This record gives sequence, C-alpha cells and structure tokens, in this order.
Amino acid sequence: MTSKHSFVDTFFNFSQVNWENMRQSTWDTLYMEFISMIFTVIFGFIIGLMLFLLSRQSGTVLKAVYAIFSIVSNIFRSIPFIVLIVLFIPAMSAIFGSFIGAIPAVLPLTVSASPLYARMVEVAFREVDEGVLEAANAMGASGLQKVFQVLVPESLPALISGMSITAVSMIGYTAMACVVGGGGLGGLAIQEGFSRNNYTVTMVATVIILIIVFILQFIGDLLVKKVDKRK
Repeated sequence: MTSKHSFVDTFFNFSQVNWENMRQSTWDTLYMEFISMIFTVIFGFIIGLMLFLLSRQSGTVLKAVYAIFSIVSNIFRSIPFIVLIVLFIPAMSAIFGSFIGAIPAVLPLTVSASPLYARMVEVAFREVDEGVLEAANAMGASGLQKVFQVLVPESLPALISGMSITAVSMIGYTAMACVVGGGGLGGLAIQEGFSRNNYTVTMVATVIILIIVFILQFIGDLLVKKVDKRK
C-alpha cells in the first residue's frame, strides 16, 4: 500500500506541475520544430537535388564535386546532435548575440537535420522511373520543368514521408537543446523534473512529446496516402 502510494506521489502528483511553464515549454518545442523544419526542408531539398543531379554527371570534376558534397553531408549526419550543438555555440553567439534560448537553437537543429532530409530527397529522386525522365527530355522539357513537373510530382510520397521522419527525429533533437538553454519540453523534463526529483513534470513532458510525435506521424502518413497515386 505504501509502495503504491509512493508510486502515485512520484509520477502522478500533478500539484507539483507548473502548468504555465509546461505551456511555455510546449510552445518553445513547437517553435523550434516548426522554424527548423521550414529551413530544413528548403536546404535539404536543394542539397538533395544537387546530390541527385551531380550523381548523374560523368565528368571527373563533377564527380569530385559530388563526392565532396556527399562526404560533407555524411559528416554532419554522423555527428551526434549533443556534440554538434556545443560546437555551434560560438556561431550562435556571433549570429544571435547569445547561444541561450529557442531561437539560437534553430541553427544547429537545421544544420543537423538538413543533411538527413537531403539524403532522403536524393533517394526519392533516384527512385523515379528513368523512362519518365527520358520522356521529359524527348519533349524538350527544361531543367526546372523536369524538376518541378516530373521529379517532384513523381517522388512526392517519398518526399513527404521523408519530411515526416525528419520532423519526428527533430523532436528528439529539440529535447537536447536544453544543453544550451534552448528550453522546450526536454529542458523542462531535465531541469525541473529530473534535477529536482520532480518526476511528475518529467512524465507529463514526456507524454506531451509523445503526443506531438504521434500527431506528426499521423499527419505525415495521411498526406502520403493522399498523394500516393499507386493506391
């Protein structure tokens, strides 16, 4: 009985939760997620498109450029986010005047997630039927027409699925942004929860993070089914 009472007091004592802080931390997490995803999709698409186009070239110089882009992309994808965010402290301080807060955290979040999405974009474009591209060439389509009227429409389900996977991964990154005072639910769970033995705060923050992840995944799956012409 005492053990049960202790468990309830530890994880379900909601009187210990500062709901205003929880609301602000949720907003900070959504802010970091939304702004970072905008930049990630833009830069990731551009880098992924460049990787795809360069991989189709036969010239030695262009092959070397592709290899350089590929290596740099792999390096940034391989660096653990917790290390990357510390490495970017000087850059955040120089650009934003401080490395503390949700706004500066957008920089390392974008740098970390863009190569991940770029690879997904490249793979999505590689899966487009070669016959469709040859037909576009035969009709005299320009480079931009082939990209936005052939590549993007044909690979749209994979592109959206990649966005969904990246967005879910980024939620985990935002939780680590507390290292530089980025705030968010991860910071609240650690600073007000774990550090102060207030496990109810940690539990509530975790549940909210899971809800956000489930919503992002649901929206992503819904959009993929909607645009997938094969179904």
